[in-house]
Amino acid sequence: MTGIIIGASVGGVLLAFIAVVLIRALLFKPLKVEKREAEAVAVDEAQAAENLAAMVRCRTVSSRDKSLESEEEFEKFKALLPKLFPTVYSVCILEYVKDRAILLRWRGRTDKDPTVLMAHYDVVSVEEDKWEKPAFDGIIEDGVIWGRGTIDTKGSLCGALTAAQTLAKEGFQPEADVYFAFAGDEEINGHGASDIVELFVKRGISPALVLDEGGAVITNIFPGVKQPCAVIGIAEKGMLNVEYSISSDGGHSSAPKPHTPVGRLAAACVRLENHPFKFRITDPTYQMFNTLGRHSTFFYRLVFSNLWCFAPVLNFLGKKNGGQINAIARTTLAFTKMQGSQGINVIPPSATMASNSRILPGETVESAVNYIKKTVADADIEVSVINGNDPSAVSRTDVEGWHRLVGAVNATWQEALVSPYLMTACSDARHWSKISDRVYRFSAMSLSNEENAMIHGNNERIPTSTVAKTVEFYIRLIKSS
Repeated sequence: MTGIIIGASVGGVLLAFIAVVLIRALLFKPLKVEKREAEAVAVDEAQAAENLAAMVRCRTVSSRDKSLESEEEFEKFKALLPKLFPTVYSVCILEYVKDRAILLRWRGRTDKDPTVLMAHYDVVSVEEDKWEKPAFDGIIEDGVIWGRGTIDTKGSLCGALTAAQTLAKEGFQPEADVYFAFAGDEEINGHGASDIVELFVKRGISPALVLDEGGAVITNIFPGVKQPCAVIGIAEKGMLNVEYSISSDGGHSSAPKPHTPVGRLAAACVRLENHPFKFRITDPTYQMFNTLGRHSTFFYRLVFSNLWCFAPVLNFLGKKNGGQINAIARTTLAFTKMQGSQGINVIPPSATMASNSRILPGETVESAVNYIKKTVADADIEVSVINGNDPSAVSRTDVEGWHRLVGAVNATWQEALVSPYLMTACSDARHWSKISDRVYRFSAMSLSNEENAMIHGNNERIPTSTVAKTVEFYIRLIKSS
């Protein structure tokens, strides 16, 4: 009899569990979004494309090795902008900030709660022989603009200034100040953006909205969701580069000790890979799950509406498979370099390896290094920080700046679902968290998976229609200021 009672009790608990999970999934429906009929916006697509092509023809490749840079090309770019956007330069106050930064201020009816529109005009290097068309010729062919920087991020810079030129020629004046803040050293983690932030600090300016590169409108980005998703970064992970080194007496490889320097480093590598950082769903990731998960298939709605019991499953899958879910829910660590002896029959007197980590909000460079040292568990391996920065603060989504941004996205890409997300890469936007909790990361483009993969890759290119949509978005956003 006791066994029957216990069995009935267990069965009852199981049924109650299943009922709770199913009910929560059934109630996990899309949130209501008020979408108004979008005002038509006229864009000169051909002119916008020509503007971007002209920018691409400036070979603004940045490098930590200054001998590989051409300062003439950067000066050429700065001289080009007033020619392409004469009305903008006539109505704006121009400042050339140190470290190649450009700052334009378009005065509004008030200087309170300004908008800052960011981009960078430096680009990464190219392997010319692997491109189908020259990377810096700005070729427009069959409705496509070819060239380095078309996506990252001369495209958004062109969109913002072409929009401003369009509105300024019509005599438009923004309600609040609009700043255009362009860096020329973002790709090398330079100081242009932080120099501009320091100016704002000195002048006591607190932006109501800061927009930089980041998310985009992408299809097949979230499990079980077929609609295109416009993901806007409300925070970004930190970054940490670490070197691991160990020394030995060296010697001939014919009579090795049980564990060589390379072997001990390899063991440390395996320990770290087998013991990843803690899985944790931060606020930006929760907001994304809570927004996009509601539009997913029923199976995924079961998961995302019941994270209280299914988060361990995501943790397990992340440990096993890696991927994007893993990247947004834990501090990651990827080993990228290892070096030992130059001779194949020589025990190296020293060996090194290096890793790159992306740090989850709520953790720091210091806490990540402490975890690495603890997990390495070898006193002879020296763990040293090459460089790094903490994660950004998390920006608010309950403020007017966010609602303005979402409104402009909804009006421009009406079929897209808009959602916050955690950006796993680094951007100049992180510097602005120092003075504003309204810093967002959205590249204002609809990108295919192929186009998204072209960032920093070969054959970077973009349709002229995409450039026109970017201009359309910025017109709407500036008009809402």
